Amino acid sequence: MSPDFTLLFFPELMQSPMITFQATLCVLLFTLMFTLLFTPGGLPWAWARPRPIIPGPVTALLGIFTGSTPHRALSKLARNYHAEKLMAFSIGLTRFVISSEPETAKEILGSPSFADRPVKESAYELLFHRAMGFAPYGEYWRNLRRISALHLFSPKRITGSESFRSEVGLKMVEQVKKTMSENQHVEVKKILHFSSLNNVMMTVFGKSYEFYEGEGLELEGLVSEGYELLGVFNWSDHFPVLGWLDLQGVRKRCRCLVEKVNVFVGGVIKEHRVKRERGECVKDEGTGDFVDVLLDLEKENRLSEADMIAVLWEMIFRGTDTVAILLEWTLARMVLHPEIQAKAQREIDFVCGSSRPVSEADIPNLRYLQCIVKETLRVHPPGPLLSWARLAVHDVTVGGKHVIPKGTTAMVNMWAITHDERVWAEPEKFRPERFVEEDVSIMGSDLRLAPFGSGRRVCPGKALGLASVHLWLAQLLQNFHWVSSDGVSVELDEFLKLSMEMKKPLSCKAVPRVSV
Repeated sequence: MSPDFTLLFFPELMQSPMITFQATLCVLLFTLMFTLLFTPGGLPWAWARPRPIIPGPVTALLGIFTGSTPHRALSKLARNYHAEKLMAFSIGLTRFVISSEPETAKEILGSPSFADRPVKESAYELLFHRAMGFAPYGEYWRNLRRISALHLFSPKRITGSESFRSEVGLKMVEQVKKTMSENQHVEVKKILHFSSLNNVMMTVFGKSYEFYEGEGLELEGLVSEGYELLGVFNWSDHFPVLGWLDLQGVRKRCRCLVEKVNVFVGGVIKEHRVKRERGECVKDEGTGDFVDVLLDLEKENRLSEADMIAVLWEMIFRGTDTVAILLEWTLARMVLHPEIQAKAQREIDFVCGSSRPVSEADIPNLRYLQCIVKETLRVHPPGPLLSWARLAVHDVTVGGKHVIPKGTTAMVNMWAITHDERVWAEPEKFRPERFVEEDVSIMGSDLRLAPFGSGRRVCPGKALGLASVHLWLAQLLQNFHWVSSDGVSVELDEFLKLSMEMKKPLSCKAVPRVSV
């Protein structure tokens, strides 16, 4: 065989070993790059061990949480990838899985393998790593949970605070009347927010505030700043190198806010200590506030004052915005669906008559009103992504085949579940009657509708929040017809911050119905 023949048909035999090695190295590098760049879920999933194969986009979703409706964007992506059960994605160095299907969602939320929460920088700086929402699963968290269930949100305490809840509702009615007489329309968001915050203040601190002056104005400013910081998307959470730079100023603002919170809440605790020394402390568990409860349990449960400040401060955040936002969405629906509003008002009139105001004792008999609240929670869940995610504490198998590595953030898209035509008939239609036909629990056992979460990290104050929403909605519907303002339409566009708010706050008319 001649050299020319060999060179023509078998050139690789004539190449040097160095060239062959370089070619092999190039192939290996190309294969590695291809694997890294095209791994479902993005680059952080490529080096995960064990490396699961969960469907999802191969590129990082850098802007997914900076938009106004990430729950809708994630729902659309899950459908595109046929990954409703479980979809992988990533932002920066953070691995995510998200479920848009009830059974897988229940498995995640109910599993001890997802007992922790990923602690955002803002939550850590705002002390919430020492409160129930973000505290790591363990003895300290279980102790807080026990205090919450037995003392802070016990049925006896909820019943004991009924009179003040009713008083707040009646003041809300008067404020609506005053605003209508002055402006001929009412923007309900501010009224609902101040009323809800005042209710929480009485429950937590044992005192109410005037929110347009003095301490009330200061407190409202602290709460609003905290909402903004917890709701902002912080790039440092996903690109650790940026944490050194604090480009968005989140850390600096959080530390400045915490100094003010420590002074304010610490002052309230000091006031309670002084009253106890004078023998003025309220001993009845049903009427005492949260500060009294924590001070009673201070030694028994080894709670420092810093722990108490964190717990009390978190209660304000967890108890204010959800109630106000849910009521605003519900009233918006009443304006848009006058026939549903009229049916609820007929029910209230039938139960209460025309001579007395509605009370909390009437709520069990106002079944249709409760169905309206459920339907609002379904169509407009305040926490469409269940607010705060979970963290895999070790490698765990989900759905019998998907291995999720330790350190992965797991989320549930409750909005996608409640808008899935395979789960709900006519999901885009606002129809409270569906809950008359089928009584679906919203307390966490049925993941078709679990607005307060489920499992170990379910919202501890859900019963208190619902009690407030039911009573205040009944009071507002008993006293007013809610109708659209002249030339101002009701728009249902969403904007997800810490909770899912109306992008354009509700502005409408409240026409007096009866004098009760």
